[in-house]
Amino acid sequence: MTEITASAGITVMLVEDDTAFQAAFALALEGAADVQLQAVAAAVRPALDLIAATPPDSAPDVLVVDLGMPDGSGLEVIAAAHARWPDCAVMVSTTFADQDNVIRSIESGASGYLLKDSAFVQIVGDIRSLYAGGSPISPRIARQLLMRMRAEPEEAPTPEVTPLPHALSEREKQTLELIAKGFSYGEIADLMSVSRNTVMTFVRRVYGKLEVKSKAEAIFEARSHGLI
Repeated sequence: MTEITASAGITVMLVEDDTAFQAAFALALEGAADVQLQAVAAAVRPALDLIAATPPDSAPDVLVVDLGMPDGSGLEVIAAAHARWPDCAVMVSTTFADQDNVIRSIESGASGYLLKDSAFVQIVGDIRSLYAGGSPISPRIARQLLMRMRAEPEEAPTPEVTPLPHALSEREKQTLELIAKGFSYGEIADLMSVSRNTVMTFVRRVYGKLEVKSKAEAIFEARSHGLI
């Protein structure tokens, strides 16, 4: 376990038992002046101890966690970090691609989910994206989430809602649903297999039909009209 110390730029803590992965991760971050590896824990227990001993104002900006650890599950670390360090962004980096682990990670507090087959050259960009409020997700995982969303049964009827004067198309509804789930425009483009410009066209149409000017307003109006 490495003690957390003050550092400039985006600070990162890694929870990973594979020493080869640790070394490759550290090497990938060495070339980035704005991203610093602040601490490393090789098991769940040391990670939990480090989280408990570190106050929120000294917490790393980003926590990268493997799920398969020798003494437990990385889900324990995610939940503890989310509770202790509410401003710390959490990203999973693992070989587990099953839907159960993906959903449980997100429910525990993770905002990103990358498979270890992702190129290390992209990891710094993914960390920057997560820190900026994005949700880096491996394409295979993104497709799983999209398929799950499509397969979910309809919710029970909600109380009476205000009808929308101009109905949204299916693609506009899909765009709106993904916006409400927190995906960036680039991620939505990947999920829908269209260009970012096409997504922006859908967004403009949605905003026009809902008569809004921001994501927050769009989500509020969509809920009031029973669209999400």
